[in-house]
Amino acid sequence: MDPELPPSAVHLRDHLRNRFPTRALDVLPPAAGPIHLRVPGFHVFRLAPGSGEGGWLYVSAGLWDATQHHGHGLEFVLYTAEPSDRHVETVTMNAYYHAAGGRNALDLGHTVPIGQPWQPGSRCDHLLVSLPYLWGPGLEVCTFPEGHIRVLWLLPITRAEKTFRHAHGLEALEQRLEDAGIDPADPARDSVVEAEPGRLRRLLRRRGGIA
Repeated sequence: MDPELPPSAVHLRDHLRNRFPTRALDVLPPAAGPIHLRVPGFHVFRLAPGSGEGGWLYVSAGLWDATQHHGHGLEFVLYTAEPSDRHVETVTMNAYYHAAGGRNALDLGHTVPIGQPWQPGSRCDHLLVSLPYLWGPGLEVCTFPEGHIRVLWLLPITRAEKTFRHAHGLEALEQRLEDAGIDPADPARDSVVEAEPGRLRRLLRRRGGIA
């Protein structure tokens, strides 16, 4: 039996089950920490790979109740190749950050520092808040009597890609990612943007490559 969920999380759970009928859905507790101080009743939905749909989905649940404005609010999905408690931590961290509100409130095109690689050995240590292109509006829009949830994608990106996004805009970065044909769930993927010159010079200097 599912644990007690906030009202919006019940609607989101049913929305996910309708959108992904062949995926098993588990309701997980959040990572340890102060998330319940900002988002009471917060959970993470984990959807296993289904028929014809690879990868795992981790979806925040209950964030809408704590952050909605006039019936509009966000939840977030993270797409991964393998299951891990680390992904629950990432979704929980992102929800805690967003629920602070003000300058921390997230929306389409924003970037979030993770503080470490999203998976061991990965160059991606930031998240880009993107449209859920892989699943379309059938995932993005969840409507119910009290309002609607917009589900946005947490796409892991590198620091250089984050810098490029702020310099050139979301569309330019997304075009780079599309042209490169990245696997967004691959922690070992290469950056589609070279490191900025200053960073490259510092790396070479540390390795003794330049004076």
